[in-house]
This record gives sequence, C-alpha cells and structure tokens, in this order.
Amino acid sequence: MSKVSVLVVDDATFIRDLVKKGLRDHFPGIRIEEAINGRKAQQLLSRQSIDLILCDWEMPELSGLELLSWCREQDNLKTTPFIMVTSRGDKENVVQAIQAGVSDFIGKPFSNEQLVTKVKKALHRAGKLQALMASAPTKMLSSGGFANDSLAALTAGKAEVITPAAASSASPEAIKAPKAASAPSGRGQGQLRLTAGSMACVIKSISLKEALLVVKRGEQLPQVLESAVLDLEQGEASETARLNGYLHAVAAFEPKPDSEWLQLTFRFVDRDPQKLDYISRLIARGTAQKHFSPGA
Repeated sequence: MSKVSVLVVDDATFIRDLVKKGLRDHFPGIRIEEAINGRKAQQLLSRQSIDLILCDWEMPELSGLELLSWCREQDNLKTTPFIMVTSRGDKENVVQAIQAGVSDFIGKPFSNEQLVTKVKKALHRAGKLQALMASAPTKMLSSGGFANDSLAALTAGKAEVITPAAASSASPEAIKAPKAASAPSGRGQGQLRLTAGSMACVIKSISLKEALLVVKRGEQLPQVLESAVLDLEQGEASETARLNGYLHAVAAFEPKPDSEWLQLTFRFVDRDPQKLDYISRLIARGTAQKHFSPGA
C-alpha cells in the first residue's frame, strides 16, 4: 500500500470528485485528502503530512494563491509540490503564482491523462514517484489508459507555459458566435473551453445554477459530464469572467438529426461569491436573451 498522500483543495465538489477518481483509477493505493477551501486546507496541513497539494485558485475564505504563500512560509511545507488548478491564464496571474513558489499549473478544463502526467512529474521531483507507481497495476502502467475516461475533463493547454484563454486575448469581435447563414441570434455570447478546444457560443438563458448554450456542431461532439470553462465578457473594460462547470446535457438545437447547431446545458460548479454575484448581475441586466430563433 502506497503511503503517498495528496491533498485536493477545491470549493467545487464535482471537480474534487473528478480529480480523486482520476488519481485512484491510476494509483489504487494513493491516499487522498480533500478540503473545500484554503482555510480548511490550512487546518489539515497543520496536523498531518502531505506529499502533494492540488489546489484551485479561486475559492472563498482563502484563495489558492493565499494558501500557496502560507505554505511556503511553513518550514515543513516549503518544498512540498504545489500544483495550481486554474482557469486563469493571464500573464500577471502566472507571474504571481511563480513568485509565490508554485511548482506547476493545470489549466481548466483538463483530462485524466494530463492530470496524472502532472502528478507524476511533481512526485518524481520530490522523490515520491517510485512508491506511488508501485501500487499501480502493470497493465495500466504500460497502457497509460483509464477506465471511464468520459468523466475526465478538467484542463486543456500545457501547464509549463500557460496559454491564455482565447477570450482573454481576443478582441470583443472575435468572441462572438460563429457566423453562418443559420446562426442563432442573441445578445449573450461567450467562449466555451473544452478539452478538445474552444467553441464560440450564444447564451439562450442563464440562472444561478446553469446556462443554456447554443454552439455550432463540429467534428467532435461535446460529451455529457465533460468539464469545461465558460468565458463571458463583462463590463466596459471587456474583462473576462471565467465560470467553471460541466455539460449536463447535449441535444440538437433544431428538430432534426443533422442539426447544424447543438444546445448544451452547462451546470456551474463555482461557489465563489464574486462569480455568483457576477451571474446575478448578468441575469439582472438581461444580457442573455431567454428566447431566440435562427436568423436568416
């Protein structure tokens, strides 16, 4: 039985469950602890030894960056591998985390394979990988595969050099819905980031729980339970709000099997007060139309 322990810190239960499942599928003997925010993580780290910390950036009470800074001030945690799980790819955020002593990054959304690769890399540097790999079945080690990989969607993009989300660097015009003869019309527009890439989307409706999106059908269909990040432009400064969640349902937008457009139900997993406040203001402003039809 491996004695390697990992702490997963995230205020979203769905994300914690995905990370735990991905690690347990690959490393059956791993010991996993979890915390719902940075404050709870501090309490746990103060009373027990942890070999690796996987932590979300945006959390209530104590953010991932604040937890990282605190860890590096503790004698027993100064060198503990700390991987930041984040949808933030802006240069200044990356610099902040590097200055605070982050070990690596995983950008949302990501796959099980990417998650395990990052964990292996971090534990190899810490001299803990051999003990961890000893608990994994030979077949799984040789194939590098996972069971039920449809649940594995958390980050895209390489963590060594975090690629800013397309919505962060693109002009407001570039973040509009795909232009086509039958493109649905609507004032609410954004960018949906999946493991396979980004998709421009139109917001049909939005609530504090979920958003109903319409996207143009591509070669690869979005999968139910796939994690994703919804980038929405907000305010006059064109700042981007990044909302974490997963696809609860995927259906044809038009009543025919070869529909050019798909309707996606995107469930939010964030519990960050600032993000909830943003969604509330978005609903109040009525920026997302509740009803729209294909335009000519």
